[in-house]
Amino acid sequence: MLVGLDFDNTIVCYDRLFHRLAVEQGLVPVSLPATKGAVRDHIRAIGREPEWTAMQGVGYGPRISDAEPFPGVKEFLRACRAAGVDVAIVSHKTKHPYLGPAYDLHAAAHTFLTTHGFYDTADTGLSPERVNLELTKQAKLDRIGALGCDVFVDDLPEFLGEPSFPAKPRKLLFDPADANADRSDYTRVTSWAAVTSFVLGGEVSRWAA
Repeated sequence: MLVGLDFDNTIVCYDRLFHRLAVEQGLVPVSLPATKGAVRDHIRAIGREPEWTAMQGVGYGPRISDAEPFPGVKEFLRACRAAGVDVAIVSHKTKHPYLGPAYDLHAAAHTFLTTHGFYDTADTGLSPERVNLELTKQAKLDRIGALGCDVFVDDLPEFLGEPSFPAKPRKLLFDPADANADRSDYTRVTSWAAVTSFVLGGEVSRWAA
């Protein structure tokens, strides 16, 4: 079995980082809830969209290691390794930000994975060769198909609903904020413990049957 994982907002939790960056720049009050969505909505509401776009370049670039892995994701990787289940990361990520300095966002992603111990292969089973950072959404879709993923985990329902999404993978919507509706074309999970249960608890086999 091969499980494909999205990267941003699926493996990496940016909530506290973006709140910190926005407070540092005086764009939000400290009292604002420390979620990426709340920060984005507040900055847009005060008409500072360019600052939000530039902040994403910083958050996904030189400050990315200040973000955090979602609770349970490394435990999921360890459990997959122990069970002989292969895992690959497949992400749509531009090489440089849309606005601001030309940070290397691909190098930053690898820095995050290194800093947070994801490349301790004996522990997680993950290595840089298993990380696919694609420049376009279509390239991400094509990579999922080319790898032959049996399951794919992503935080965006619109991506999982793409007409050209490969037919083979079972789709898991990672929804830790419990903010999306259930749909017939994916299974919604709100934690990495739930992903682990689905993948390693036999649910994939029952679904396939």
